[in-house]
Amino acid sequence: MKMRVIEKAPERRPGTPLLPAIAAVTVALLCVVVIAGFGGYRINLTPSEPLGLWRIVKLDRAAGIGDLVFICPPQTAATQEARSRGYLRSGLCRGGVAPLIKTIIAVAGQRVAIGIGVSVDGYPVAHSALQHRDGEGRPMTPFGGGIVPAGSVFLHSAFGSSYDSRYFGPVPASGVLGLAQQVLTYGS
Repeated sequence: MKMRVIEKAPERRPGTPLLPAIAAVTVALLCVVVIAGFGGYRINLTPSEPLGLWRIVKLDRAAGIGDLVFICPPQTAATQEARSRGYLRSGLCRGGVAPLIKTIIAVAGQRVAIGIGVSVDGYPVAHSALQHRDGEGRPMTPFGGGIVPAGSVFLHSAFGSSYDSRYFGPVPASGVLGLAQQVLTYGS
């Protein structure tokens, strides 16, 4: 009968620094994130659009209906409340929030009506039912509707619990950073 030799895992030599190795890996990962951020890449951690790595593609035209965009939300009472409730993540936009990924469904001059869902110029928008309470049971206040002002866009996400223009209204088109392009994503 043969004896099996079980090798022992190599032991760490006394004095071998484990903490500096962990620190070096952490610093390397942070550098990759910073470089990616300056290169127009963003990581989406919200379920409004597929999770993962996205890229901001600069526009050489005005953003229009149907464009999936990265946009910095304006600093308004609604977005400040959204930040305090945890709807908006931290990021590099004014007010310390991350850019949103949303689809433009209306532009200046179009009429937006809010009821059970959203309609634009009388046409209902699919997947636009309003939520009356958030995930923690707090009341949600919908936007009152009206004409989208000059220089503004109305944003939407098909994700039912998305925080978008259904609640905070039209936003300045000047906040559009560019088109949102999926790079490496998963989910929805």
